[in-house]
Amino acid sequence: PYMARFLEACVHAKLNMIICGGTGSGKTTLLNVLSSFIGNHERIITIEDAAELRLKQEHVISLETRLTNYEGEGEITIRDLVINSLRMRPDRIIVGEVRGKEAFDMLQAMNTGHSGSLSTMHANSPADALNRLEAMILMAGMEIPVKAIRQYIEKALDIVIQVERFSDGRRRVVSICEIVGFEGDNIALREIFSYKQTGVLPNGEVIGEFVLNDFVPEVYKKIKASGIDTLRDIFE
Repeated sequence: PYMARFLEACVHAKLNMIICGGTGSGKTTLLNVLSSFIGNHERIITIEDAAELRLKQEHVISLETRLTNYEGEGEITIRDLVINSLRMRPDRIIVGEVRGKEAFDMLQAMNTGHSGSLSTMHANSPADALNRLEAMILMAGMEIPVKAIRQYIEKALDIVIQVERFSDGRRRVVSICEIVGFEGDNIALREIFSYKQTGVLPNGEVIGEFVLNDFVPEVYKKIKASGIDTLRDIFE
């Protein structure tokens, strides 16, 4: 319950979040749940390859990519949609999945005042997710030094959530990390919540426990500054 309340507070406080995990680990499902916490008065733009998000709010604009036609024309990529969505006065931008060159534009959106953006990506751990973001920006052919890219990522993102599908078929949030600046040249992550697997029962069910690490996260200040006071019993 603490993790659920924490994530809800993060959405209300308009923190930028990225959900990572393997194929079929429940990233889009979790993205759907998190987007349900967004207020009804906010103007939301969703950008996806295939429309999987089901948002119940009033002001939702759903954009979808398009492949080329027989003449090899008319392709609309996620990157085109991200760039265009910035002209639609969004309160939130939700990108179904970041796979390539659009990573740079999404980070740019997060850095230029469109806070509260959510997205998913394939990665095996939160640190791996940040490395992949870096690689995607370099793939876009941007002539930017790696250090500048890392500063960009560090400024843009607040929370990285890791989901995993276990051997018994259950999907769990196994890690919620915050980004806390730099350690040397690398972006530093600090784990707020985690899931520790302790064993497997004879029927194949995975057992373990959720852990709250004992410190007050940096993002808690941002959450409190937004006037959200629901986490006092967890962190104070």
